Amino acid sequence: MLLRNSIVVLSAVLTMILSGCGGAAPRFTSREDNPIQASEPGTHQLAGIASYYSDEFHGRKTSNGETFDMHELTAAHRTLPFNTKVRVTNLENNKSIVVRINDRGPFKDNRVIDLSFEAAKQIGLIANGTASVRLEILELGLDPR
Repeated sequence: MLLRNSIVVLSAVLTMILSGCGGAAPRFTSREDNPIQASEPGTHQLAGIASYYSDEFHGRKTSNGETFDMHELTAAHRTLPFNTKVRVTNLENNKSIVVRINDRGPFKDNRVIDLSFEAAKQIGLIANGTASVRLEILELGLDPR
């Protein structure tokens, strides 16, 4: 009986301790180690692989609540605030475009940005589907969420 009561008390204590650990955890987390802070516009450049999205998502809601239009110059990024303006340069042909972040993604680990169809077309990314790019943050947007 003493062993049973000890197990019940130990379980209750562990439950209280562990439940306190999750209370302040954010609902969404960044997969990037150093998310860019709003006080640092124009000072950050990132490099990686870009991809694009189009038909399947055209007309659906983006993470910021807008309707995705594959013909606009928009993009998805994991951590940049919505409405951030980013110059994306295709390192394979040196073409660049300025896009506005209005969605979250990409959800493949080796990608840094998902461009709208129009943005991808303008920098010559459509044929291969992906390209090595450099991102230059031009203006950080305000993300009230």
